[in-house]
Amino acid sequence: MVLGGGVAIGFAPIGLRIGLQEYGGELGPQAIAMWRYIFATPILFGLVLLIHRRLPRPPNRFIILAGTFFAIDIALWHWALTMTSVSNATFIVNLGNVGVGIVAWLFLKERPGMHWFVAASLAICGAAALSLGGAALHTGGLKGDLFALAAAGFVAGYMMFSKLGRRNLSGIEAIFWLSVVESLVAFLIVLLAGERVLPMTANGFIVPVFLAIVAHVMGQGLIVSGLGWTNTAVAGILVLAQPVVAAAIAWKLFEEPLTALQAAGAATILVAVWLAQRQTVPPAG
Repeated sequence: MVLGGGVAIGFAPIGLRIGLQEYGGELGPQAIAMWRYIFATPILFGLVLLIHRRLPRPPNRFIILAGTFFAIDIALWHWALTMTSVSNATFIVNLGNVGVGIVAWLFLKERPGMHWFVAASLAICGAAALSLGGAALHTGGLKGDLFALAAAGFVAGYMMFSKLGRRNLSGIEAIFWLSVVESLVAFLIVLLAGERVLPMTANGFIVPVFLAIVAHVMGQGLIVSGLGWTNTAVAGILVLAQPVVAAAIAWKLFEEPLTALQAAGAATILVAVWLAQRQTVPPAG
């Protein structure tokens, strides 16, 4: 489930870039994120009713924290994607997915096995190679990388708090409440950023609807659900399928071709993903 979610969210940066390039002026990067959460929320509510045949249970404080962290993470990442290449931004923010293993070790007492350390090292090396040579969109490429680095810190907190929040909520309930919190936080971010809340035409909603279904309901839904049964450190490695998917699609759509080194990096990430999912980790104390 976590691996499938990682593949699905690989379409997130692609959708954003299409939204900004093909429908430029309709919605800004933060408004696209906000509508992604808003459109996903009623879909997830319907899934809760369909699966559990009852209303969702109240959220806990960890889910509220996780939703806040995720909304800030996506806000920073969306800004980064407007300043640097897809591969660069995706690589840097995914450092947080590797770092969540250390965070989980310190705070959740989930000690990673030796396979994880090897997989994490391979993932970082592969992701670094994948990011090399990515052309920045503007002269603010370095600024975009710094935004992505800040997002990496928030994504680690998001995964840790989501893991804690899943202890008394089902996966579909958790992602529903996460979406509610993210919608509220994202609305405040849109106001602070001074972006247009509504698009000028209905075409402006095409990309947010796509992201809501593919990246949020499918992607984040699978990841949050899978966190209930997967060690957090291992989940962080599995999510690294995302930059491989994003870079491969960006190669054709945005003329960001992969060099031999970047292709080797993508292959190394896939080896790390394979190694991580083979690991058996003792349950947390």
